[in-house]
Amino acid sequence: MRKLGIIGGTSWSSTALYYNHINRAVAQRLGGFHSARLVLESVDFADLIALEDANDWDGVAKLNIDAAQRLQAAGAEGMLMACNTTHKVYDAVAANVDIPVLHIADPTGDRLAADRIGRVALLGTRFTMTEPYVRSRLESRGIDLVTIDPAWIAEVDRIIFEELARGRVVRDSQRKLKTLMTELAKHKAQAVVLGCTELALAVDTRANVLPVYDTAAIHARAAVEWMLEEAEQARAAA
Repeated sequence: MRKLGIIGGTSWSSTALYYNHINRAVAQRLGGFHSARLVLESVDFADLIALEDANDWDGVAKLNIDAAQRLQAAGAEGMLMACNTTHKVYDAVAANVDIPVLHIADPTGDRLAADRIGRVALLGTRFTMTEPYVRSRLESRGIDLVTIDPAWIAEVDRIIFEELARGRVVRDSQRKLKTLMTELAKHKAQAVVLGCTELALAVDTRANVLPVYDTAAIHARAAVEWMLEEAEQARAAA
């Protein structure tokens, strides 16, 4: 099994979901007492938020590059960033390590394409909903993105930063997100993509008016595929 590095703490609550998803999937695949070979670099989310609020994306890149290099030095053979928003600096991070960095949008885009979903609504922070670092990876697979009203963009961003990233799940906000999904269905969205790793804390991914694609869960599953790839190839060749 390859060793995976994770840049987490962005926020810690969604990083805990990654740890759970990855270890459960490894246990299901390998059985017995198996668990994942992981190394975690958990950053202080307050530092990251301060840089984002100051629009200091060079600072965000440096914070993540430093974390990535520490993961590589700790023996990680590949890594992921457990946050959609920090993928804005993905290219800088990937260019400064000698191990693969598994992008969060690629497995989600592949899953949507495999399911023949051609029109989706992307929910996340204001950065993720309006900038190309996740959107373009979906669009490159022929997926059309529904335009979301600016008032809803602001409200989803508020729910993420004021509540979910602080570990708070507010019932009223859960109702608002369900209302938004109902509106998106009226705008011919075929599915909703949770493009923030915290959103699964507030959205029931199995009981909504539209199919829900959780980028964190899909990213974690893709990481497990990568971790077990060599071992499974060796078993098949034996």
